[in-house]
Amino acid sequence: MKRFLCACLVLLLFAVSAVSDAEELKVLMIGNSFTQSLVGMLEPVVESVPDCAIVLENMYIGGCSMERHWKNIVAEEADREDRYFPEFTYREKLESRDWDFVSIHQKSGLSWRPETYWPWAENLTDYIHRYAPGAEVVMQQTWSYRPDDERLAEWNLTQDEMSKKIIDANREVSGKLGLRVIPVGLAIKMARAEQPGGYRPFNPADYTYPDLPSLKNFFVGSVSWSDDHTKIEGDSYHLNQRGRYLQACVWFAFLYGRSAEEVTYVPGGMSEDDAVFLRKIADKALREYR
Repeated sequence: MKRFLCACLVLLLFAVSAVSDAEELKVLMIGNSFTQSLVGMLEPVVESVPDCAIVLENMYIGGCSMERHWKNIVAEEADREDRYFPEFTYREKLESRDWDFVSIHQKSGLSWRPETYWPWAENLTDYIHRYAPGAEVVMQQTWSYRPDDERLAEWNLTQDEMSKKIIDANREVSGKLGLRVIPVGLAIKMARAEQPGGYRPFNPADYTYPDLPSLKNFFVGSVSWSDDHTKIEGDSYHLNQRGRYLQACVWFAFLYGRSAEEVTYVPGGMSEDDAVFLRKIADKALREYR
């Protein structure tokens, strides 16, 4: 009995030691829904790799641009009671932990226009360096909308043209500020190009109620009919489960400097083959962007 108890104690101490030796990264995201999509997905992706752990927080404001985040900071610095987040100011959040990484990114509708990053990206970077001096400031590269998004026509852009402009804008801004980029947008672009079975954009005008296009091979959005059944609606710019998994795998490989193929977590409803495909794309995007 004593030997059994001693063996159990040794195993327990080994387990505690293994947890304490895990590489735990503390990551703060100053963003919007394009980082909120990581919440609940990046954690299990990271934790599926035995010696990796993460503390992840998102200063989330829906549809928030860099300019708006910066103006919130300016207001708080003038009056600490004039805060967007009731529980903390931006400075308090930055000082609350020894962050390893703090990410920023531009609002998706502005992300393809490099002039919209200035001076806000530089202001945010300087502010983060001041109040979280141990953190590396990184920039998340966002992704282009689905082809049926009406804004692409308004901007006279195709999906591929928006992708290229986002990648170019991020490269320009990050180069001037000396920031590394998490190339999620490139990964989405590559996944579309290499999707098994083909990635086939659809024209909503080709469908009549109640038929809907299949999004099986897509990475972004959802589709549904309007209440009066006259047009197809839905989300055409936020990531679906496959897109969120790919995003999380890119972040994992970037943050830890490891291969996404080490990830073993597969979300419910996703096939192992699909997860393998997405993990390979994550690694390929990081290699190509570097």
